[in-house]
Amino acid sequence: MCSKPKSYVDLVNDCDRFPYDDPLKPIGDHWSSLYQFRLPEDPRTHGFMLGSTVKNMPWTDDFVIDHEARTVRLAPTEDKGDLAASCTKAFSRLIQRAIDEDTFRVIHRSHSEPYPIVGANYPVSIERYASTLFGIISRGAHLTVYTKTASGMKIWVPRRSPKLFTYPNCLDTTVAGGVAFGEGPFECVVREADEEASLPEDLVRKQVVHCGCISYVGLNDRGGGGEAGLIAPDIMYVYDLEVPEHVICKQNDGEVKEFYLMSIDQVKEGLAKAEFKTNSALVMIDFFIRHGIITAENEQKYAEIIARLHRRLPLPTRPQ
Repeated sequence: MCSKPKSYVDLVNDCDRFPYDDPLKPIGDHWSSLYQFRLPEDPRTHGFMLGSTVKNMPWTDDFVIDHEARTVRLAPTEDKGDLAASCTKAFSRLIQRAIDEDTFRVIHRSHSEPYPIVGANYPVSIERYASTLFGIISRGAHLTVYTKTASGMKIWVPRRSPKLFTYPNCLDTTVAGGVAFGEGPFECVVREADEEASLPEDLVRKQVVHCGCISYVGLNDRGGGGEAGLIAPDIMYVYDLEVPEHVICKQNDGEVKEFYLMSIDQVKEGLAKAEFKTNSALVMIDFFIRHGIITAENEQKYAEIIARLHRRLPLPTRPQ
């Protein structure tokens, strides 16, 4: 929580934290100090790594480090005929070594679901917890569930479990989850809606409204768990679901402590107090814009907020 109320721009700044370069000036130190992560047979950069990460990583022979050029290149030593399989296996060997040696807090000695490397020319996956170490793009799917009552619109808002590694006890989007390898954003929302909010699959599939996406480049902070300053580019696919008053969201797994049906003023108060998970605050702001709650007439920095919610990412988002 914070003592001074947060503005909407403050909340965007809390999430989209990686500096913007002034196009009229030389590239800033924050870019030149980073290592660029690359895949075999692909000249493009797919991630940005901190020098401290490169120094501490228990590298295997599958990776080639060039400190002068500040590059980390994956060059698998096995199964070279199948780059998708060999790259995924190389990541697996490296992450297992990092887990065994307890190298990074962000992995917290645990395995996790596979995440795709967005924009790769072939299907490569890396474990979710390790993805921020390489600074690759993550993908999330967020669903805001709301209902219209006689007293006005209300939104179903969960409080995260105090046992979660990231952002414990924070308020969150109604339903949210990382889009796993081989999964589409909509299928992720359908799955998470049942797991987190006990929402019937049929209702979600028929009534959900696709509302675009949000993009930003974050820097890992204390709430995110693990090493500070890790670069976290993210694409969040956003969805809305209007439900009648008799539909109730309730926890169905250990990630949610409880649900609240909040008025718009209560959500605004939670945002101002910085009670929301940082990227979920962006989802709420985007919802407010799309539903006419935040407008050019009542928000002086309206245009800036909209632009910042749709940042052009410095990494490829599709195959070459």
